[in-house]
Amino acid sequence: LRIGSFLLASPLFGAKFVILPVKILIAMSLTIMVVSLNPVLPNIETIASLNAFMIAATEIVIGISAGLILTIFFGAASLAGEKIAASSGLSMATAVDPASGASSPVMAQILYLLLLVIFMSLDGHLSVVRTIIESYAFLPIGSVPQTEWIFVSGMESAGFMWNIAAMIMLPFAVVLLLIQVSIGVITRSAPTLNIFSFAFPVTMMAAFFLVYVSAGTIGTGLSNLASEAIFAMQQMLESMLDG
Repeated sequence: LRIGSFLLASPLFGAKFVILPVKILIAMSLTIMVVSLNPVLPNIETIASLNAFMIAATEIVIGISAGLILTIFFGAASLAGEKIAASSGLSMATAVDPASGASSPVMAQILYLLLLVIFMSLDGHLSVVRTIIESYAFLPIGSVPQTEWIFVSGMESAGFMWNIAAMIMLPFAVVLLLIQVSIGVITRSAPTLNIFSFAFPVTMMAAFFLVYVSAGTIGTGLSNLASEAIFAMQQMLESMLDG
């Protein structure tokens, strides 16, 4: 239950492009690995009592909370892409997001998929799987975790998501604002100039140029974001034990 709920809530393993049989196969494989490393002898009295429902609910809460922490951090890339698209006139260019299955701006999908590629290139998926497997050592089955730290970690992760999204989109917003001011001055000087046929192409070309120039900086920022997401997940699991 802990591993399966984590896979469903995590940004990579829980994506729509990962079909359900593959998720079940990964969950079963990891469960067999956990049982071989940490053998758990089933207690018939515990399974037959009402405590089994509490234990199952606790395992689901642990797995979902760990996966949602990663999802919140990964949402910073999508949020930054949506704001960049809205400020540059690219919000109309939408497509079906392969990760969530919903329609979103292409710019948001580009940054999100770039974050997934960086996350896998840094072996982040292996780190989070190892973390959830090692959580059975200090959060064994049947233990009562400190659930209040889940809400604290969620609020901190949400604040960090808005902070990182603002840092990614702020240079684009400043440059695009200056371009809009320049276009306003030009159209004020030449009232007969058609602003719609002039402003939109310039703004879009400027957005593409900024993405091309700042690709290395964005990659570095997304790499730090992936590292912070893994650290936040590990810190939340440790806080549930320490209180």
